[in-house]
Amino acid sequence: MHGFDQELLARLDRLRGDGLYRELRRSDSPSGTQIRVGGQTLLNFASNDYLGLANEPLLKEAAIKAVEKFGAGAGASRLICGSQAPHHELDETLAAFKGTAAALSFSSGYAAATGAIVALLGKDDVVVVDKLAHACLIDAARLCGAKLRIFDHNDLGDLEKLLRWAADRGASATGRPRLLIVTESVFSMDGNHAPLRELVELKDRYGAWLMVDEAHATGLYGQHGRGLAEDAGVGERVEVQMGTLSKAIGAAGGYIAGSRALIDYLINRARTFIFTTAPPPAAAAAATAGIELVQSAEGARRRRALWEHVAAFRGQQSSPTSEAQSAILPILVGNETEAVDAAAALRARGIFLPAVRYPTVARGKARLRLTLTAAHTEEDLSRLRQALLELHLIRNQ
Repeated sequence: MHGFDQELLARLDRLRGDGLYRELRRSDSPSGTQIRVGGQTLLNFASNDYLGLANEPLLKEAAIKAVEKFGAGAGASRLICGSQAPHHELDETLAAFKGTAAALSFSSGYAAATGAIVALLGKDDVVVVDKLAHACLIDAARLCGAKLRIFDHNDLGDLEKLLRWAADRGASATGRPRLLIVTESVFSMDGNHAPLRELVELKDRYGAWLMVDEAHATGLYGQHGRGLAEDAGVGERVEVQMGTLSKAIGAAGGYIAGSRALIDYLINRARTFIFTTAPPPAAAAAATAGIELVQSAEGARRRRALWEHVAAFRGQQSSPTSEAQSAILPILVGNETEAVDAAAALRARGIFLPAVRYPTVARGKARLRLTLTAAHTEEDLSRLRQALLELHLIRNQ
């Protein structure tokens, strides 16, 4: 083991030298606008809990009731004996919420992405992925064995070139290859939006399927809070709708929503669903409660509060990085070490806003990934703005 550890320690030293070393920070507080780390209580501007539901009493009550009735764990995979009532209730609630024929919950968004893409495609197929798509989508595209092509971020011209190449390739091949386009709707690091209407038109023109990850849009956009696809009016034209239950919904897990045939196929072929113990029933029950709250008058109120906070903060930025409406407001730094230093300086001022670095973003694109939530107050935003001004991370208007 001595040589093994020496090799790993040398690798860790290289990470430190590049400003890329990471370590876990223990938090002694629930998710919220404040976080207790290292004995210090800080204002939290790093959470994806956009509507402030993760510590919501209604979700906690649902989880507690599920534990009391169904226990702490499911005990088996859902295809053995672990498919408990809370899992079925969540799937049904998800389908009704998303306006699809069916839905299937997974233990995480990562598992949902991997399970779906690997099940749908094989070595004779083609998958085309946006350059800035989440790592789970890229990893799934690699694992499925299909020919992987990357198109420049939100570049419809580049995408069409690849679709034309795939169509030409299919015309000369034995049997037409399946073609899947994969994108996020709201991109997790920049907060900008995919041009979903145009993507739908392109995929229809070339006979492709479209998979849209609504992780950072579910609960926030559209008349019913279904996501950006609903907001763009194309929800019924997206073959594979993916999302997570751990962000605006306030719980844990991932999902795929779509046709009944899609969900039945994933139940039979998605390895990350078949070969894993079902999520705890408490997590499923909490997610169901979160979805119901999102669709209520209280959910609409929280969305309004969030967008008011976003508008107020963006009005104080001299040059917002994106014109799209998003709770993700990155502050670009560039150099990895400088980003880490900026995060440390903010902690000294009572603000928790960690640096995001390679490989989460490209080298030289390090940033402070600022996120706002409905639970923040005007006083919270004022303290944040003052700290950012003092460190010259934003300019005064």
